[in-house]
Amino acid sequence: MIVLGIETSCDETAAAVVSSGDQLLSNVVASQFDVHGKYGGVVPELASREHLRAITPVVREALDLAEVKMEDLDAVAVTYGPGLVGSLLVGLTYAKGLAVGLDIPLLGVNHIEGHIQAVLLEQKQKGNELAFPALALVVSGGHSHLFRMTSPAEGEYRYQMIGKTRDDAAGEAFDKVAKLLGYGYPGGPLIDKLAPYGDASNIRLPGARMKGNRLDLSFSGLKTAVLRHVRAADMADEIETRRKLFMSGPRPTLEQTLEVSPQATLDLIASFQHRVIEELVDRALGAIDDKPIETLIVSGGVAANQGLRKRFESLPYPVYFPTLRLSTDNAGMIAAAAYPRLERGERSDLTLQAKPNLRLA
Repeated sequence: MIVLGIETSCDETAAAVVSSGDQLLSNVVASQFDVHGKYGGVVPELASREHLRAITPVVREALDLAEVKMEDLDAVAVTYGPGLVGSLLVGLTYAKGLAVGLDIPLLGVNHIEGHIQAVLLEQKQKGNELAFPALALVVSGGHSHLFRMTSPAEGEYRYQMIGKTRDDAAGEAFDKVAKLLGYGYPGGPLIDKLAPYGDASNIRLPGARMKGNRLDLSFSGLKTAVLRHVRAADMADEIETRRKLFMSGPRPTLEQTLEVSPQATLDLIASFQHRVIEELVDRALGAIDDKPIETLIVSGGVAANQGLRKRFESLPYPVYFPTLRLSTDNAGMIAAAAYPRLERGERSDLTLQAKPNLRLA
């Protein structure tokens, strides 16, 4: 079975071709960083327009790279939530058109499940079968969720959400702090590069004290603590210098960025990243204390963070991450998540609607 996957949940237009559920034949992603960078974050209306421009070329490139023709496709899988409603509608409408035009099955896929399935896809490619039950932590710009995961017969994975963010997602917190400090958008990858140059022990930032479900997450208080530190340290001038640098032309190199980043700022960045990572580790360990697991899966865009990877790899559990190319939003994970369901005969009809607040449970 050859499946075309389509992903347009936020600001990346993606298409991929997957064969037999574990052979990634192509994986094409068109990002919109240049469009949204000057606004310091994703502008939903602009994201939708960019998806409209990009989706046909991206799908064509994915088919060309896979050396597959439209008529060779056996099914089309598409993200229908969660995400930005306008962005979701572009991919969903395009996928419906393909399904009707080619007379092939359509299947809607949960974006969050796709992030988890990205790990399983790559491990299948290596011939590895993960042991279950598993704990899956999905951390990205829009999501911070913790799931217990089981795998009954025929690959029908079951998910129980046991923790979630109550405000900002982890990736969102990274981007907002980077914007606050004058580093532009997207800021998460840059914070990860700068953090090793700082000393996290020089600045102590607070963790979240959760009432109710102790496995829930919150990053708004941490973001506020960074803001208070910035004001107390009177960092306005240096922040303005960095903003001008990042708005003046091509994205600065790491060396240029370090030149406008005093040691105290690097210490703040290191402390912020350390606190985010420790919050995530704390919730994962708390979940494992409640109910032992065989495998720990960490996926989503923030799973590309090198500091996070090193910290989770230090835990005494088998930990699996996606490779960097499948950490951020992509369509390979959508096609992979659809495959076992398509094999069981599941289908979506043309009444399938975009669901921006779709849950995985």
